[in-house]
Amino acid sequence: MVERRDVLRSTAAFAAASLAGRGLDAAGDDGALDLALERLARTGPEYAGGLANHAPMAAEALVTLGRADAVARWVDGYAGRLQPPPSATEPIPRNAWQPALGRRERVADWAVLFRRELAEAPWREVLRAWVPRLAPGFVAVATHGAIRTGHAARALGVRETPPRLHELAEGLAYWAANFTRLPESDTANGKALPSQAISGLELLPASEQRQSGFITARLAPLERFVPFRDVAARVAVDGDPSAFFSDLTRTFARVYLENATPGKVITFVHAVTGPSAARLLLPYADAAGTRALMRYAWQAAAALFVAVGDRPAGSSGRDPAPLGAEALVERAVANGDEHAIKLTEACLREDAIEPRAVYQLAALDALGRL
Repeated sequence: MVERRDVLRSTAAFAAASLAGRGLDAAGDDGALDLALERLARTGPEYAGGLANHAPMAAEALVTLGRADAVARWVDGYAGRLQPPPSATEPIPRNAWQPALGRRERVADWAVLFRRELAEAPWREVLRAWVPRLAPGFVAVATHGAIRTGHAARALGVRETPPRLHELAEGLAYWAANFTRLPESDTANGKALPSQAISGLELLPASEQRQSGFITARLAPLERFVPFRDVAARVAVDGDPSAFFSDLTRTFARVYLENATPGKVITFVHAVTGPSAARLLLPYADAAGTRALMRYAWQAAAALFVAVGDRPAGSSGRDPAPLGAEALVERAVANGDEHAIKLTEACLREDAIEPRAVYQLAALDALGRL
């Protein structure tokens, strides 16, 4: 059984090997990430009416892939679309934050709250307190809040700097302001792994699926889709979390390959990158937070599948030879799409922890589509 320390060792080994191959080391990135985060601190969490700002996440992913040299150029090309951050309006009381949860218009107020908390307590303690509070809303803004928080936490785990602390506050704020709970029953937790539970999922009928709009809008029909209500409880969350997330990401990498048809590619990318980002938060979660991450990362990925999927899990068995990690990294950098970069990094990280061809195949497929 894979222990959490083994997860960290494997992930660190992948990052260190990649960085070392390019004249860097796992303790630094020539300042590229901090410079990027300083610049991006002057931008808001969204642009163009609701699209998530992926720049901090993609910049951190590039550094982890050993391509800190590409960060400045990539940010230059992306930043032009971004907007200034919104202004704070009213302080959120530290002991009465619940009414502000899920209030999108208060994202700047949430950022102020988290900057204050991070100034007064170690960032690991802040995460330990907030992960179990926010995990039930893992699906918020198509999992972008959790993903951004995970990337920020990993960056801080390498080196603690003011820009990285600021970015953690922004990630947590985006998650809290957009907090969204999917329907769930009070059924006791099941005994299955995600790869076992997925075969029993009933997909939303094609006539009820939304074929356009933001991912969050495509999830809206699940509110009245009764078969979805027991999905969160179908998996066991009392086992080894690393093995669980390997099974979860592997399962949805396969779902991606089977369902990522035109118009759905980015949706199914998030069914992999979201759960993989939950793994990045495991070192900073207590037992309750860990169980919550397992339950709700599964629920979020399953929701994406149920809401827009049209092919049952396991309907394709194609497994051509993977391209190889170095080639995938080079293609991701050349491609430049933020989702392609993040998926490539997540898949190579998961592949380093528990090697499976499906990870590199999913990344390669997305690089050809995005």
